[in-house]
Amino acid sequence: MKHEKLCIGPVAGVDEAGRGPLAGPVVAAAVILPAKGVPRGIDDSKKLSASERERLCARLKGCAIVGIGIVQPEEIDTLNIYWATMKAMTLAVDALAVELGQAPGHVLVDGNRLPRWTYPATPLVGGDAKSLSIAAASIVAKHTRDLIMIAAADVHPEYNWHSNKGYGCAHHMKALRDHGPTPIHRRSFAPVAAAYLAREGLFAQETTS
Repeated sequence: MKHEKLCIGPVAGVDEAGRGPLAGPVVAAAVILPAKGVPRGIDDSKKLSASERERLCARLKGCAIVGIGIVQPEEIDTLNIYWATMKAMTLAVDALAVELGQAPGHVLVDGNRLPRWTYPATPLVGGDAKSLSIAAASIVAKHTRDLIMIAAADVHPEYNWHSNKGYGCAHHMKALRDHGPTPIHRRSFAPVAAAYLAREGLFAQETTS
């Protein structure tokens, strides 16, 4: 917790999940770890299995102060993914501040940019490998988003979101071409926009023939 010790506490770590997928929300989490009893095994979420993330997320929600921010696809399309991510991070810290009963003393944010907020904050490139608080936030954000996409997969099973979580893998791209976009696809993303236009063109041909 080297970076945390350099800051005025309480120190929150912030990370996001879901900037790159073609479908689903972008999710951010903010986490303040306890002074004692930090769960073992916290690491960058990308280095952990789904079962490890699930276990650690449950532990973190039991011992840490956690805030979550979610920005839905429609707003991603309106704001663009960068500003949607910044908003998700802001919502996460706002939610954490409510749980804490005050603003955090400092916020460590994964990446090289900060949201336009009033919280004292430091960006950390590769922060999920440098800060335990950011790593914890990466776990909560990733697991939270995975659960959202698994639930969405029950409604739209043809896209295989149980597995790909909305990323543009071959199966997902084929399903986009075959079935068109769903309400939770990001229509501002080029592959989704192309699939939408293709479906609109097909519909127009069918109605004029």
